[in-house]
Amino acid sequence: MEEEDIDLSALDDGELVEQMHDDLYDGLADEICEGVNILLERGWEPYRVLTDALVEGMRIVGIDFRDGILFVPEVLLAANSMKAGMAILKPLLAETDAPKAGKMVIGTVKGDIHDIGKNLVIMMMEGAGFEVIDLGINNPVEKYLEALEEHKPDIIGMSALLTTTMPYMKVVIDTMKEKGIRDDFIVLVGGAPLNEEFADSVGADAYGRDAAMTVEIAQKMVAERRAA
Repeated sequence: MEEEDIDLSALDDGELVEQMHDDLYDGLADEICEGVNILLERGWEPYRVLTDALVEGMRIVGIDFRDGILFVPEVLLAANSMKAGMAILKPLLAETDAPKAGKMVIGTVKGDIHDIGKNLVIMMMEGAGFEVIDLGINNPVEKYLEALEEHKPDIIGMSALLTTTMPYMKVVIDTMKEKGIRDDFIVLVGGAPLNEEFADSVGADAYGRDAAMTVEIAQKMVAERRAA
């Protein structure tokens, strides 16, 4: 509705950031891009735009997703808006050596082609400032090992939606142990049929019940590792 249109450029910095949180929540990609550009024009560092406007906005989305107020379609819309804003910031961040929250390699395990959960985790992780390498679906152990060697991430994430493919996570972790590299990485597992007990039994560091929870665990574990 015309009369409800807000002139973003007329808002002061604090109001604009709050409005961007609302726009992100509502999945309004064009408004997010406009807000990002306005803040940059006002002399904001790209990293500050990322953390204060986008990451903080996604954190609010993540909480409501965890609490069952928002559902997958809304979160995907919010994440796509975040992505649109990120597209403007990415080249600028690359120039400034902005600190990264961490790096993650993630993929669905061999035999499993379900990727909605994985894609949601990727969007939420990127929203929290992580660099994420997406291996896609149906990944054999070799693919994970190659990615660990090439990208040297903090975290390896494996997802499965089928009870028949879940055990393959143990194959990957056991192979990492055999090669003496298991302790070099944080191993997170996720997917509907999994639970804490299963994660412990295969030797993972943690089980991410949902995307928001996975982000929280990842942030905590990377911070602990860096402080050690």
